[in-house]
Amino acid sequence: MAVQKVFFHEGITPTDITLGEVQLNSELPVSAIEKLDISLKKLGFEIIDDRKSRIIERIKNLIITLVHHSDGPLNINISDYLSAEMNYEYNYLSNLFSEVEGNTIEKFFISQKIEKIKELLTYDELTLSQIAFKLGYSSVAYLSTQFKKATGLTPSYFKAIKANKRNRIEDL
Repeated sequence: MAVQKVFFHEGITPTDITLGEVQLNSELPVSAIEKLDISLKKLGFEIIDDRKSRIIERIKNLIITLVHHSDGPLNINISDYLSAEMNYEYNYLSNLFSEVEGNTIEKFFISQKIEKIKELLTYDELTLSQIAFKLGYSSVAYLSTQFKKATGLTPSYFKAIKANKRNRIEDL
């Protein structure tokens, strides 16, 4: 909505705005792009105009949407999913991502899953088994191992810390 406001304020009507991407009917003059860039930077956004950066952002947005905004179980092969969604060979996407980000797509995917686990543990609405199923882990043990490797904490200890912080806030 914030990005849409900036475009409308500048008198530009996008055909579509999604996470990390704005579609326009025609090319903008350099002066309009510069004005948009200044306005967007004030909001913490930036215009990405080179092809490689756009591909990387699209990969990230697809993974974030998949992990954080899908309702069903996350039993998906990430390489097949990205290849199908982006119409590129996965090897090309993987090499490009690693070259630009200094990290692999798989590690980015795992980090997003870890963030989702933290969120779900904080909400305390699902059991660890349900979270493992929802995020496509083969077992609770595997989820716990990956979580501990990423955070240094077991899921149950993380959950206990969050519960303790919530209790203290409620006592205020």
